[in-house]
Amino acid sequence: MTNAESRGSRISRHPILTFEDKGPVKFFFEGRPLQGRRGETVAAALAANGIRLFRHAEKTERARGFFCAVGKCASCLMIVDGQPNTMVCMEPLHEGANVERQRGRGKLP
Repeated sequence: MTNAESRGSRISRHPILTFEDKGPVKFFFEGRPLQGRRGETVAAALAANGIRLFRHAEKTERARGFFCAVGKCASCLMIVDGQPNTMVCMEPLHEGANVERQRGRGKLP
C-alpha cells in the first residue's frame, strides 16, 4: 500500500460497486516509478498516488486534472508512452507505461 492509498485516495469499498483486485502494475510518472492496479485507468492510478495536476490549459496555463472521467472534457490530456493528447480518464493502465504532464495542445511525435 502506498502512502496515498493509506490516505484513502483509492476507492476500495463502495455500497453498490465491487472492485476486484487484479494485482499491481508498475508505471512511471515523469520518470518516477509508481504503482497502480491492473484494470484501472491511468487517471485513477495517478489520483490514487496523490497526483491531481494532469496538464496546463493551452491559452490560460490554468491547471487541469481529473474532471468528467468519461472522455468529454479534455481536462485529462497527457502524454502516454510519447503520445500526446491521450485522455487518461479512458486510457487503461499498462505495465511500464510512461506518463507525463502536457502543456497546451501537445506536439505529435
